[in-house]
Amino acid sequence: MYDRFGMFIHWGLYAIPARGEWVRSIEKISVEDYQQYFDEFNPTDYNPKEWAKLAKKAGMKYAVMTAKHHDGFCLFDSKFTEYKATNTLAKRDLLREYVDAFREEGIKVGFYYSIIDWYHPDYPAYGDAQHPMRDNIEFKDKEHDWDNYLKYMHNQVHELMKNYGKIDIMWFDFSYDEFVGEKWEATKLIKMIRGINPDIIIDDRLAGSGATSVIMDEEPPYYAGDFESPEQIIPAGGLVDSKNRPIPWESCITLNGHWGYSRSDKNYKSAAYVVRMLAECVSKNGNLLLNVGPTAKGEIPPESVEILEKVGKWMHGNSDSIYGCGAIDLPKPEWGRYTYNKKTNKLYAHIYENGAFSYRFEGFADKIKKARVLYDGSEVKISRPWFTGKESADDTFIEFGTEILDVSMGIVIELTLK
Repeated sequence: MYDRFGMFIHWGLYAIPARGEWVRSIEKISVEDYQQYFDEFNPTDYNPKEWAKLAKKAGMKYAVMTAKHHDGFCLFDSKFTEYKATNTLAKRDLLREYVDAFREEGIKVGFYYSIIDWYHPDYPAYGDAQHPMRDNIEFKDKEHDWDNYLKYMHNQVHELMKNYGKIDIMWFDFSYDEFVGEKWEATKLIKMIRGINPDIIIDDRLAGSGATSVIMDEEPPYYAGDFESPEQIIPAGGLVDSKNRPIPWESCITLNGHWGYSRSDKNYKSAAYVVRMLAECVSKNGNLLLNVGPTAKGEIPPESVEILEKVGKWMHGNSDSIYGCGAIDLPKPEWGRYTYNKKTNKLYAHIYENGAFSYRFEGFADKIKKARVLYDGSEVKISRPWFTGKESADDTFIEFGTEILDVSMGIVIELTLK
């Protein structure tokens, strides 16, 4: 989990209506009315090699792509359904191309797989909390073979584990109401996955929605997962279990307000905002999984590209403060955040404010050997200003004099500790 920064990719038929990945549920679109998007899906500009190069340039170390979302459409060539990319005008296994491209760039590969399915005839519809036909009276007395759906779902996960080589991450989404844990035959599913990919990392959503988790329980079930997955939020502090031991976690966050492509949503986060989110996650022992939603033609929106390229420029000079780093047991400084690398015993000060000549480091009196600006290696003076009193006897300071810093993206100071 120390890779710290990943790319989430939500892509599928919903890129054509371009109103987000939940469009079928929100607008209660039937399978028949949604079929038009399957019939015309043809991402002529899909080039996952460009996606992978962008992710690498941004400093991302892993990626997770939607093999199947809630609408049931599969980007991979599953032999258990006809509702897949190979049967569209694309006529290709789009997931395999993603795997090959990202591996070529040295980026770890993960699959997102929705355990709910609005296309499969045996997934309950009427009265369900999410299904597009939840209020459609025509579905009220329809019979469903739940065991048949589970067999289908398990078979598809087996394909994903078996047909694409070593998979680094399995990202399930999501459990709710009665559909949780062993309702999915979760123990059996996890044993199958680990039998094929023993080193795989699995999220927590066979047991929860992202808002709830059992990882922190005193005795979590076998299917609890390896990390918690808070969504669209960064926890107030590092997450711990019932015995106050840190647990791995990853915040998944969108660049604008949607996961899937939304043409009208231009409310993008700035590159500076992304950098600060990333540093905050790392300062609390967490990861940031940042989402992009490619268009129907298969291109990452230019706004997203521009943001990630700017993040990449920052990462080029400052990645040592992210990779291999985590939390340190210190209060959050008033001017920014700390990240810490235990192996090198180096503390990274992420400064987001222009201070009055100097910055105070509480409790660090005589503990700092040297201070350097990380991106260029330039010296920063360690000092004790004459105006500090007894209340700062245990502190030390770094000094920029009257220099006005450009802290829009954050200035990172590498502190070598004694």
